[in-house]
Amino acid sequence: MEAIAKLNNCPTSPRKMRLVVDLIRGERVEKALSVLKFTNKEAAIRVEKLLLSAINNWEAKNGKTSDGSELFVKTIMVDGGRQLKRLRPAPQGRGYRIRKRSNHVTLIVDSKSTETTQN
Repeated sequence: MEAIAKLNNCPTSPRKMRLVVDLIRGERVEKALSVLKFTNKEAAIRVEKLLLSAINNWEAKNGKTSDGSELFVKTIMVDGGRQLKRLRPAPQGRGYRIRKRSNHVTLIVDSKSTETTQN
């Protein structure tokens, strides 16, 4: 049984978020939490909260608490969100466009027991 958690319009560029997300893809939940705790990026804090939310969603869905050893990060995706477009003054009356990017993160947590029975 899998559980989903989503983070929408996170004000970080998708490229920076993917650097953090690639560290935990396919890992056990315990290991993923420890990796995120010691990663020195701002995006790691947001992904850690999202992972804890996905774990709580899994526990609510299945009606039991997880010890963390059976759960793993099945899928985690980063998609581009909306962009805020701003103009910065430039020389000779011009304006340079600044795109403040955001992203959407989707995280799916699953238990190892269901993965072995399906394969």
